[in-house]
Amino acid sequence: MAFPRSPYDKVGGLYYFGRMYDKVALLEAGELPDDYLDNLGSGFDKRCCNFLDISYEQLKQLVKSGASVEATLEAAYKIGRRPSEEELEVWNEFLRKRGWNDEATAILEKRKSDGGLEHRDDIRTMFDFLDADEGRELHK
Repeated sequence: MAFPRSPYDKVGGLYYFGRMYDKVALLEAGELPDDYLDNLGSGFDKRCCNFLDISYEQLKQLVKSGASVEATLEAAYKIGRRPSEEELEVWNEFLRKRGWNDEATAILEKRKSDGGLEHRDDIRTMFDFLDADEGRELHK
């Protein structure tokens, strides 16, 4: 089994899109770990699709076409919308800080506890948690 890329890895200046793309591609290849299945199309996936004004089903079809992640993002822009530079900045900063002193903090703390990472004070955001949970070093 393989993990999707870090949510911090940008595609076209956009956080998280590459991770969502990878999850669909890994699912299609039969390589996505089972514990990802329940949340496909929800959470950050849903927020990202809503931000781009496309459905998750449309995104899945684009990924299944075999296009690169960059080409898939461009196609998503054509189906939905292309955010402005300012919108990208707001999106990126919102996602990058999700779980840090906001309404998602309790969810982050529960996920840390459930994952045996409650002792990790360096995990301050949901992105940090995803990286730590998948064995990656945290971004500085």
